[in-house]
Amino acid sequence: MQAQRFDTVGEDLVNHSVNDILVHGAAPIAFMDYIAGAALGVEQIAQIVEGIARGCRSHGMALAGGETAQMPGLYQPGTYDLAGTIIGVVEEDRALHGDAIVAGDVLLGYASTGLHTNGYSLARKLLFDVAGYGPKWASTVIMRIADVIMSFPSLLLAVIVLYMLKPSVANLILVLAITRIPIYLRTTRAEALEIRERMFVQAAQVMGASSRRIVFRHILPMVIPTLVTIATLDFAFVMLAESALSFLGIGIQPPEITWGLMVAQGRQYLANAWWLAFWPGLAIILTTLSLNLLSGWLRIALDPAQRWRLEIGGRKNG
Repeated sequence: MQAQRFDTVGEDLVNHSVNDILVHGAAPIAFMDYIAGAALGVEQIAQIVEGIARGCRSHGMALAGGETAQMPGLYQPGTYDLAGTIIGVVEEDRALHGDAIVAGDVLLGYASTGLHTNGYSLARKLLFDVAGYGPKWASTVIMRIADVIMSFPSLLLAVIVLYMLKPSVANLILVLAITRIPIYLRTTRAEALEIRERMFVQAAQVMGASSRRIVFRHILPMVIPTLVTIATLDFAFVMLAESALSFLGIGIQPPEITWGLMVAQGRQYLANAWWLAFWPGLAIILTTLSLNLLSGWLRIALDPAQRWRLEIGGRKNG
């Protein structure tokens, strides 16, 4: 509904139904659909049925018919139900049952034919709330919430929240996660808005590619390297933040132990046993440095435009 595309969900419904009977060894024969909503237009229904027919044709089965119902008092405006019934056939002696599975059987996996059932919830989140493919008001609300969180220094916010709450591992993870989420939201949205204006994305739109295909096949592979690099650098920041909070006594509490807590506990023995605080501090420094170096390497390795640098270096070393 949000993307005003109704031809793809019907095809995915057929694919999902075929998968359901395929696991029992059955071959699809016919399919029947059911469409219900508050007020579906003729063009919307035609697109849905077109997608269902395309799915049936790809699997070599008949679209036997279906039922359409308009119930304004039951459905909210802008919503509809889409369901289907599939008919398949399998020889009784070739049907797959759980009791026929024994140790040593080979498990075969096939590539997914698309989003099914709960996968649409994730797609809607990426497409409309994060990637900028939805209403502007939704993107604006999310960005304003991110701005509010980022307006407070993350470490100061963590200190205040952990001081008010009981210091624990769960509270520490929750606070640090909330303070870092805006960075990923803003980066993902900015990258998606910039990439979708590039020539190859426009070419895919001209060729008739769906928004789902554009996001997952063209935009997402370009955004992931940036997010991985940020996540690697962010891991170092979160580790330093946790060490600082534990050093202040509001992070991880004994008997659990972290490097920051070890530094705090060894501080009072610096004159007699300096190594109690030195080695955990050195471990924090080396780990942070290693993560920064790793993030730089990942950025080059995952970026197609920069990967040639590693290839040239490998040939020289060889």
